[in-house]
Amino acid sequence: MEAISEARRHIDNAKDFLSNNAKKQDGLYQDKKYIKIAGHTAYTGILVALNEFLGEKNKKTPKSVEWYQFELSRIDKSLLSKFTTAYQILHIDMGYQGTKSADLAKLGLQNAEKIIDWVETRLAKTQH
Repeated sequence: MEAISEARRHIDNAKDFLSNNAKKQDGLYQDKKYIKIAGHTAYTGILVALNEFLGEKNKKTPKSVEWYQFELSRIDKSLLSKFTTAYQILHIDMGYQGTKSADLAKLGLQNAEKIIDWVETRLAKTQH
């Protein structure tokens, strides 16, 4: 499952950007540049996994967040909730706004990992 490995690599890279470059102090990251990079990187990891699961890996046109939300709403409401939370935290709060909260970043990354785990479990079931 190459896509899952790639998705996890994105999450690991995001964590590295935060721990090695964003300069955490008193529960806040100090360098918005690396917060933004980490947020975008982690969100991309989610999309890599979801695209593999949803069969969108060969499409050149990027899908909107609404497309992902619609597709996930038909599959698993709990997963949809995790995706919506991860999108808000990683893509909007961190990726665009550079929100400095380490706790918020942690929550976003945890949701990302849960989504990737969910996809990995479902893909494993379809390959047996």
